[in-house]
Amino acid sequence: MHDANHSSYSKNSTINKLMSGIIYLVGGNPINWQTQHNVLHHTYTNVEGLDQDISSVSILRFSPHQKRKKIHKFQFLYAWAFYSLLTVSWMTAKEYVQLYDFDKKNLLKSQSKSLKRLLFDLTIAKIAYFIVFLVLPLVLSNTSSLFVFFSFMSMHFVAGLFLTSIFQTAHVMPDNEYPLPTDENKLDGNLLAHQLITTSNYAQQSKSFSWFVGGLNYQVEHHLFPNICHVHYRKISPIVKEVALEYNLPYYTRKTFLKAINDHIKMLKYFGKYDDLPVSKSLMKPFDITKNNEEPVLV
Repeated sequence: MHDANHSSYSKNSTINKLMSGIIYLVGGNPINWQTQHNVLHHTYTNVEGLDQDISSVSILRFSPHQKRKKIHKFQFLYAWAFYSLLTVSWMTAKEYVQLYDFDKKNLLKSQSKSLKRLLFDLTIAKIAYFIVFLVLPLVLSNTSSLFVFFSFMSMHFVAGLFLTSIFQTAHVMPDNEYPLPTDENKLDGNLLAHQLITTSNYAQQSKSFSWFVGGLNYQVEHHLFPNICHVHYRKISPIVKEVALEYNLPYYTRKTFLKAINDHIKMLKYFGKYDDLPVSKSLMKPFDITKNNEEPVLV
């Protein structure tokens, strides 16, 4: 689904469109995903106010530019409960709120449908989803209604927890930076460099884990080349690392997913106690994006 929404699963656009629809199986919508993830997250990674992956509910703090509250000191404990609600929010109200927000920001211009038609299609998809995954099991199952509902919600809790953990451990990490845009919502510096300073990998040596998460443990490669299918990330990662270091740019990675989770917890604790990043991770730290006055080329 993730590759297909980036049009990188297949060279055939029809196949990509069909595969992108897999998100319907967890209560989501392809258009919302493409706008929030492909456009906002990939363009403004870790940028407060623009990247919705770090702009969650106010009870969670994922950026030094967000206001810190007393409750945030405990977020390393309760954040996981909110992570598990990701797909629950998709199948209920979040995507309606998103569509209105995207329309206000003129992010739906590329769509061939009006906001009214998109809302209608979204509603039909939601109704069909609840009929197939909740109403029919309640009607046809011989088990109790409570058990069916519990199983339905458990499916979403597990999906939400895995999805959010996989993405958050790639960006809300001790190494990553949180650049601020200009008044025109533009970023200073090179776009590729921006992806390298805001993104981390993990568990690159585990083929089984990489298969399980659809190559999303290679987030650095994905953010640099979202148009390339994830099955190629393992082979291009050594080239990416070599070129990044050649231009004094970072290549962040953790040996295991558990290590990434542990470091993410450390970052949740830090954002719960302190207003800004450590001095050693100053947001104004310069980085060299050129060598001999040439732009770096990643191939």
